[in-house]
Formats: sequence, C-alpha cells, structure tokens
Amino acid sequence: MYDASRQYRCTIIRGKSQQEMDDLLPAYAQIIDEICPCPVSDFEQLFDNAFRRFLPGGSTKKTLDNHRTEISGKLFGMYYLADDGMVYSSDRTKKFLADSDTPAFFKDICYKMQFPNGTQKIQTVQERIDAEICIRPNAFLLKVLTYAKNAGLTLTKKEIGYYVLNSLDVLQGKADPLEVIDAITYDRKHGIERIIRTPGKASSYNYQHINEQINLLELANLVITDNGVVSLNPRESDAIAVFADDYNKKPAFDVYSYDLSTVELRKKFYLDWDFYFSQISDKSSEFETSIGALGITTEPESGEGVGGGDKTEIGDEGELYVYEYERKRVAAFNFRLVGKVIHLGKTRGLGYDIQSVVAKPGDDAEFVKYIEVKSTKRITVPDISDSSWIDTLNITRNEWVAAQQHKDFYSIFRVYFVRDSIIMYVITDLAKKYKDGIIQAVPTAYRVDFGNNAVDEVITD
Repeated sequence: MYDASRQYRCTIIRGKSQQEMDDLLPAYAQIIDEICPCPVSDFEQLFDNAFRRFLPGGSTKKTLDNHRTEISGKLFGMYYLADDGMVYSSDRTKKFLADSDTPAFFKDICYKMQFPNGTQKIQTVQERIDAEICIRPNAFLLKVLTYAKNAGLTLTKKEIGYYVLNSLDVLQGKADPLEVIDAITYDRKHGIERIIRTPGKASSYNYQHINEQINLLELANLVITDNGVVSLNPRESDAIAVFADDYNKKPAFDVYSYDLSTVELRKKFYLDWDFYFSQISDKSSEFETSIGALGITTEPESGEGVGGGDKTEIGDEGELYVYEYERKRVAAFNFRLVGKVIHLGKTRGLGYDIQSVVAKPGDDAEFVKYIEVKSTKRITVPDISDSSWIDTLNITRNEWVAAQQHKDFYSIFRVYFVRDSIIMYVITDLAKKYKDGIIQAVPTAYRVDFGNNAVDEVITD
C-alpha cells in the first residue's frame, strides 16, 4: 500500500536555468558535431577551446568541465565514448542539428530518463540499487497529472515533490498513480500539508532535484508552471500520452543486470549507459513540436499554414512566416511592389530563401533584397539585452557566397518560435560584420556565431 511518508531524495544532474539551457543547446550541438569523432585524449581540449567563445565572462576549468561533462554529456547525452577510445556525436545531437526542435530534444531526454541510471558516481548508483529504485519518473508523473486533470485537480510543485518525485514507494515502482491522487485528495481534505524536510538543510536543497526535473519537462513543452502550480500542456496531448502509457513499464536500461564489483565491469556499465542514453528513443518520431503546440496560431494570408497542428518542416514554417511578413511590409509601403516578394526556399543553390525589395523611402526603394531564413523552436525568449547572450547557426557555402556578394542587401532572419510568440532577429550585411569582428564565421559548413551587437532589428509577433 502506498505510503507517502516514506521519502527518498533521488537527485539528477544539475542543469542551468531554462533560459541558459535553451541558449546553449545549439552551441553544444555545433561544437560536438564539429570536433567528433575524435580520440578521447583530445576531446576535452577541443571542446573547451571551442566553447570558451560562448563564455565571455570568463571560463574556469570547473565551469568548462561542467558544460562538457555534466550538462552536454551526462544530462543531455550529446556524445558518447566508445570502446575504441573515440568520442562520437550522438544521434540526439544529429537530430537536433537537422530539425532545430529544442522541445523535441528535451522530450527525448525526459522519455529516456530513469532511476537508477549511469550518470552518477558508482557509490550513488549502488545506493539506488540497494534501495530498490526502479522507475521512469517522468512517465509516472505525467500519468499522475493526467489523472489529476481528469479529476479537476491542480497539483503544486511541492505536492509533486513530496508525493511523487521524492516518494520511495513511487521510486521503487510500488505505487499506482491513482493511489497518489487519493493520498493528495485525502491530505487536502484533512488540512494536512506534506513538505520535504532534511535536518540541517534549507528548502532550496530539499526541492532542488524536483525543480530540475520539472524544468526539463517544461523545456520539453509537456508541462506549464505558474506560481508554483504544475499543469499539463493541453497542446501536447499526444506526446503526453506516449509518456503516460508507459508509466508502469520498467526502465529500458536494466541497471540491475550489471555486476559492478570490479573497475572493469563498472567501466563497461558506464560505456553501455552512455551509448544507450545518447541514442534517440524509438518514440522520437512522436515528439515533434508543432507550432500549434507552442501556442502559436498565426494564419498567413496566403493560406499556406503556419499555425495549428501544422506538421511542415521547421524551415518551411519559418520561411512562410517571413514571406508573409515581407508581403505585408512591402504592401504597406507600396502595394504594387508586393509581386516582387518571392518565396524561393525550394530552389536549391541560390543562397537565400526569399527575394524581396528594400521598400523604404529613398532611391533604393525598389532594389532587390535577399533573405535567408534560419528557424528554431524553443520555450524561452532569447534575451538580447544580455550582453553575454550568443547564438549559433549553420549556413551553407552558397549562403555565405550570397552574403559576400549582396552585402547590405542580404539578411539572415533568425526566427524563434517560442511559447505563445514569434520573434525574429534580423542580421544584415554579414560580410561587413565578419570583417569588423562583430560575428564569427567558422568554415565547417559556415557556422555563424553572433551576439546582440550583430542584430539590426528585433521583430515580435
């Protein structure tokens, strides 16, 4: 029988803030893809040297180790060490680079998260084994939240911490989600408030691991938190159902099948875990984040479709949005010029997606302008007021050549589909900004790293 008072602190790798994780994910992905595969003996130096440019405030060894090993490695599973001594970019990293779908990236992490796992020291792993921990925590939690929603209940972060994520019975796989709901309902009815307490520790310590897990679920666009209340995102019902349906399945990676008695056996355990966790799940195709799931319902006048349940590729979504924006902007200046706004995204080799016109007062009003669209989906709004903020994206050789050729008449529209909003950062004349040292361009494809001083215009929906 479920006993909520049996408590157990089951920690996860600490991440950064939601904003920082949204901001840094593209950087991790680009760097890892750029340097891998490489010998394990070279990986640390190659990663650190490349990542320093994203830490303008300074980079201590501890900070770099945290980004390389703890966050991009253990928490995000973006690379793995193979038994041939080489470090490889993970399937999860490659998928993110292909689709720029940040919530889908975090959905996959949340889906594969389990206790026990191979992200922590062997003493902690053994402690979890001795405690008989065996759970898919996010699947169980989303099932609890589903039952709560059906019963007309809203759960607080503190309740989720105490009754679910810090509950020994839940973590051992011995509780049923309905029992959790019943316990919460009973305690509320009788005015009983359950709070996680650890002698000598502050509240921040007691709920740190709870906050970390809920942060990941929010970055996955599966839950929404508001003033301490956690609710399901109704626009992600299909993905939530994938999780909830698996709430009573044992973790896919069987830690209990490993003998951890020797150094060599422990090494094999960690190698196997790293490889397992770095691979995308077999449910990843069901984790795509539609624009509608982010709460964006903009419908272009052309009727081509950007919002709702649209399943168009992210590049197409961004291109259509910028195309519609340019049509409206040009029409407002001179309606007869609207026909000169042309969507060319499907035409390969041009180096730009949209051909438009300047459409501003002056002799060059009808001059052609060229727009390359780079889109991404994320939860948080990038903070351009932060002088240390930086983003990174790939452009092709053709796009780089077009930027050099068309100079001030060539722009990148960086489109951010974020929760309930669309924001565009416009970067004009890459050639000059590169020459002036305002942006960095690394010829891999061409990876462009830019900060707030490179952005010429901010457009919000």
